[in-house]
Amino acid sequence: MVKLFEHQGKSLLRDAGINVPAGEVVRSAAEAVEAAERLGFPVALKAQVWVTGRALAGGIIFAETAQDARSAAARMLSGEVRGHRVLEILVEQKLEIAAEYFLGIAIDDRAKRPVLIFSSRGGTGIEEIAQKWPGSIARLELDARREVYAFELRDIFRSVGLPGARQRELIDVARSLWAVARRYEAKSAEINPLVVTQRGELVAADCRITIDDYAVFRHPELGIEIAREFDRPATELERIAYRVEANDYRGTFYFFQMAEGFQKKQGYIGFHGAGGGGSMMSMDALLARGFKLANFCDTSGNPPASKVYRAARIILAQKNIDGYFASGSGVASQEQFHSARGMVKAFLEVGLDVPAVIRLGGNAEEQAIEILRRFSSWLAAPVEAYGKDDTPEFCAGRLSALIPVSRPEAPARGLEYPSGFSYEFATLTGVVRFDHQRCRNCRSKPCISACIPQILTLRDGVPVLSIDEAQAARGRCIECLACELACHYSGNGGLKIELPISGLEEYESRG
Repeated sequence: MVKLFEHQGKSLLRDAGINVPAGEVVRSAAEAVEAAERLGFPVALKAQVWVTGRALAGGIIFAETAQDARSAAARMLSGEVRGHRVLEILVEQKLEIAAEYFLGIAIDDRAKRPVLIFSSRGGTGIEEIAQKWPGSIARLELDARREVYAFELRDIFRSVGLPGARQRELIDVARSLWAVARRYEAKSAEINPLVVTQRGELVAADCRITIDDYAVFRHPELGIEIAREFDRPATELERIAYRVEANDYRGTFYFFQMAEGFQKKQGYIGFHGAGGGGSMMSMDALLARGFKLANFCDTSGNPPASKVYRAARIILAQKNIDGYFASGSGVASQEQFHSARGMVKAFLEVGLDVPAVIRLGGNAEEQAIEILRRFSSWLAAPVEAYGKDDTPEFCAGRLSALIPVSRPEAPARGLEYPSGFSYEFATLTGVVRFDHQRCRNCRSKPCISACIPQILTLRDGVPVLSIDEAQAARGRCIECLACELACHYSGNGGLKIELPISGLEEYESRG
């Protein structure tokens, strides 16, 4: 469920013919004053945050003068509203209110259909209204396949005692709100309060609209960057991570940043889970040891090694984490060696400099543990790997023991890629490159036997595709990373798999 800011929702209402107050979105105190002077005093300054009860938390302030607007905007933008930082303010004309209503549309799970709810009382939560004044509320089940008929709406407005003239105006607003909800596939669309001004006009004074996650891709005009439920704007790393998930259907990759701006030795851990229940248990184990979570990350549903690699790279891009902890389900059906190879490639490329404890319980966990242990000596920081028989509590204890261990600043070895390549082919999300000169000097050719889908073959003594390049690009190369790690461990280091992560290099370069 993706939340829209108030000003975004009002833009949709305005386009649908519903009256909204004249207003402008600003990002500084100076802009707030300029907007207020254009609109004309008095004005309302409204913090754009995804919370309710803004007025009581100082998120809505009325200004009579330019100085009032300047000081109110400066206070909002330098602070928080209910724990949420304010980045934007909606400056609106102040309304002279004669009456307030509630009008909302939401998906009713019990009825398994959208429901329109109207209350002749507004301005507060609908739950509170229902408790105090149940007779003021009416509801109407809607059919998503059609418009709502005027007579249906007239009946519910009549049931709460509204006069006929007001009913006709409300019918138009309700039908327009339903059109917005249908067009943008909203999970909910609320106008609260829908006010009657002293001049007798119906105006949407505030609104809350949420869009179904799975519908976001059909509505690029909304400009939604991440189809996730957040209670705040996404961080830069979250946007980078979502671009990975949005463009790769194989398995799940979810990344949520839980802290920013922390320092070394404050106990923040980069967390990498696999599966909901096991991840919860593993996070509890870390918290019980006094650690804090820099992030939550989940790679499950049998993701390729390339996706796990990208997840690990993004987790490690968090500056000043004190450790890396990966642990999920103990009975996962996905092949754990894919996850192991993804993490190993990430560790080797960045030069892991914090202790890592990896618990990969499930299918082929013995292979996964062996892969991690094989390459652990290539890293300066200690890496320990465990399976399903080792509890999350035990593994968290091992991380606690490893963190105080002194470490050299540079990695012991890492991956040493060739400077030039003579053969390459595209994969679904990357490129596989070979230095055939090194390949000719390689006696064992381990990449051939390591390739899990068996799409590599030898031709004139060097590895090439045994299938059409277009097939590899469409997914026949499953990006298991086995060929690259085998090449560097027991071959001549003539292979590199490039897996770009849009925006990450720029993020890391800024420290």
